[in-house]
Amino acid sequence: MRYWAHQGLAVAALMATCSIKAFALDMPGPAAQEVLVKSILVTLNDAVAADNFTILHAKISKPFREQFPPEKLRAVFKDLVEKHAVFDAVVAQKMIFDEDARIDEKGVLNLKGHFQTAPKQLRYQLGFIESEGTWKLSGVAIDIE
Repeated sequence: MRYWAHQGLAVAALMATCSIKAFALDMPGPAAQEVLVKSILVTLNDAVAADNFTILHAKISKPFREQFPPEKLRAVFKDLVEKHAVFDAVVAQKMIFDEDARIDEKGVLNLKGHFQTAPKQLRYQLGFIESEGTWKLSGVAIDIE
């Protein structure tokens, strides 16, 4: 089950239209990165399971919230909802980083990796920006294969 294309479009659309203050926050350490990744993936899992994206919407960055209201988030993740995808097991799994965490020239914290979940592996690519004084989601791509 691949969900890269739909979320990739969301990431591209958001990154192209947001103006971001570079390096407003320091690079979070590995434990904080794990909390960012797992908390957003579990929130996304809950949104998919309940077919209700209001809580996910509340947890994302302000620019992302403005571009993607709950109904638009639901449209982006429509395939996950319709296939009743469940991936909450990530909280009990070790994160495997595919690339070192980095903050790009636009101030986006990029985290990319995967979980060795069974029977399918979950890959993620997440972007976070400083929003309301903390790192908040600004782009998401997941792939369940």
